[in-house]
Amino acid sequence: MKPLETLLKNAARTNLRIILSEGSDPRAVSAGHQAAAQGIARIGLVGDSASIKAEFEAQGIEIIDGIDIHDPSTSPLRNELAALYYQLRQHKGVTHDDAQAAVDLPHIFAALLVKSGHADGTVGGAVATTADIVRAAIQIIGTKPDTKLISSFFLMLFCKEHHDRKGAMIFADSGLVVDPSADEMAQIALSSANSFQRLIGETPRVAMLSFSTRGSAEHDAVSKVVTATETARSRAPELLIDGELQFDAAFVPDVAARKAQDSPLQGNANVFIFPNLESGNIAYKIAQRMGGAEAIGPILQGLAKPANDLSRGCSAEDILHMIAVTAAQASDSD
Repeated sequence: MKPLETLLKNAARTNLRIILSEGSDPRAVSAGHQAAAQGIARIGLVGDSASIKAEFEAQGIEIIDGIDIHDPSTSPLRNELAALYYQLRQHKGVTHDDAQAAVDLPHIFAALLVKSGHADGTVGGAVATTADIVRAAIQIIGTKPDTKLISSFFLMLFCKEHHDRKGAMIFADSGLVVDPSADEMAQIALSSANSFQRLIGETPRVAMLSFSTRGSAEHDAVSKVVTATETARSRAPELLIDGELQFDAAFVPDVAARKAQDSPLQGNANVFIFPNLESGNIAYKIAQRMGGAEAIGPILQGLAKPANDLSRGCSAEDILHMIAVTAAQASDSD
C-alpha cells in the first residue's frame, strides 16, 4: 500500500474532529466534504454560516453528517472561547473587549476550539498567512511539555514509476525555522524522527545534512551540524542518526560505502535534516517540481495539539491530505 493510502486509511480509524479555519473557501468546502464522506475525520468549518452554505450550494454538494459549521458571530461557544482567550493572553494586556473581538477571527476561533477540547486539530493557511496561523497555534494551543521549539517538515512521497527508491521521507525544517542553532537543529531532528515513526510507522533513519561528509570540509556551518548530531545522539542514543553527511552519502548506498563506510544509515536515510531553511526549502521544491515527488506540508511539530499551515496556492486535494495528517497527529497527541 502506498504511504498516502496508508495515511488516509489510518486517519479514517480515528474519527477525530478537525477544524478548517477558512470554512467558506471553495477548496476547504470541497476537501471538508470529501474528508467527511470518506470517514477520514469529522469536519468543522469556521466562517460566516451563510457564505459556507452558499458555497456548498454552488458546488452542488450537501452538508452531510460529519460536517459542522461554526460561525464565530453566532456560536454558542463564543463567550466560553472569549473567556479562554482572555485567560491565555491577559498577561499581554488583552482585555475582555479585545478577547471578544479576537474570537471573530476564524484562525483564532479555530485554535481556541482545539485548546478547549471541542476539536482535535486545525488546518488553515489557504487564505491566512503562515505568520497568523503559527502565531495563533503557539499563543493559544502552546507547545508540548517536552519541547520549546516549534518546527516544520514536509512529508515527501516518492511513489511514481520513475522513482528508483519509493516511499515516504521527511525534509525538515523546510518551512519555519530560518537558521537553527546546533541545539535547535538537534531538536528538529528528534521531533522529525518522532513524526516519521508516528505518521509512517517505519523506523526513522536520520541524516544531518551538510556540504561536507565526515570532515571533508572545515567551516563553522559544518561544525554546527557535527555538534547538532552529537547533541541529538546523546538525547536519543537508540536513534539511527548520522552526520555531517552530504545528501548523496545519506541517500545512495554506493556513495555511502565510499564516503562514510561506517555510517549506520548506509545510504538509506528517510529523514533529512537541513542546516537552515534556505537549503531545506529549495530542496523540497526541487524534489517536488523536478523530481515529481508529492509534498505535503508544511506540517508543524512540537505543539501540544496539532495545527497545520497550508500554502495559499494549495488545492482541495492538498487540504484533504493535510486533514489526514492532522488527524494522525491528533491520535498521538495524548
